[in-house]
Amino acid sequence: MMPVVTTNTAANSALRYLNTNSEAESSSVSKIASGSRITKASDDAAGLAVGTKIQSDVTMLNQASTNASNGESILQAADGGMARISDILQRMESLATESVSGTVTDTERGYIDAEYQQLTDEVDSISTGTRFNSQSLLDGTGSWSSGVTFLVGTATTDTITITLTTVDSSALGLTGSSVSTSDGATSAITTIKSAISALSTARAKVGAQISRFEYQGEMISTSIENQEAAQSAIMDVDVASEQTKLSNEDTLVQAGINALAKANQLPSELLKLLQ
Repeated sequence: MMPVVTTNTAANSALRYLNTNSEAESSSVSKIASGSRITKASDDAAGLAVGTKIQSDVTMLNQASTNASNGESILQAADGGMARISDILQRMESLATESVSGTVTDTERGYIDAEYQQLTDEVDSISTGTRFNSQSLLDGTGSWSSGVTFLVGTATTDTITITLTTVDSSALGLTGSSVSTSDGATSAITTIKSAISALSTARAKVGAQISRFEYQGEMISTSIENQEAAQSAIMDVDVASEQTKLSNEDTLVQAGINALAKANQLPSELLKLLQ
């Protein structure tokens, strides 16, 4: 290249390389500062698309984990209420057995029946008072008896439906039972045994649903861990590698600045030839 003073080709070339290296240096700084390998779509368009999809799935899985936890809490609340009703039924069975005994008269049976009826009312009180988010769970008045669905995954088909059995005095067949007479107490024992059996079946169903939510929660936690690891492999920057790259780019930028400064001096150096 012949020396000229009208066009400083060397300076133009040095400036072009300086701009290129400065842009690369800025990109490395952004990646290290953000911790992400992809700070703009042009860095890795495919990686950005996949990483964003994974991030969306992780967000859904985190909410699904909350949904599963809520479902489990609802079932535990229901089981707690059923456990107390079970205790009451056992006491009612004891009272009925006492009333059948020939050692008590109808007068004493009247006293026994007073407690028996109060316990029947308490069954209704518990079935109505066992609530979640202000909705009764066990008296059949809400939507729990027909089924409430929880989304516990990333697809609309990843669901678990909670269905709770109604266990108030009417559903358990306790309404109208009495232990005020020996015959009534004998009939009540049969009724209570049937109620205990029905309640045990309902609790077993609740327990099975709790177990399902527990396993689902563990599966969600594993999925979140795996998805986050996959996202990290795609999106996160290798700090050591990027730092090495930044050092190289910084050296090139410094070299470009020096080269540009030297190139800008060439026209004035050539003009000295005319002196």
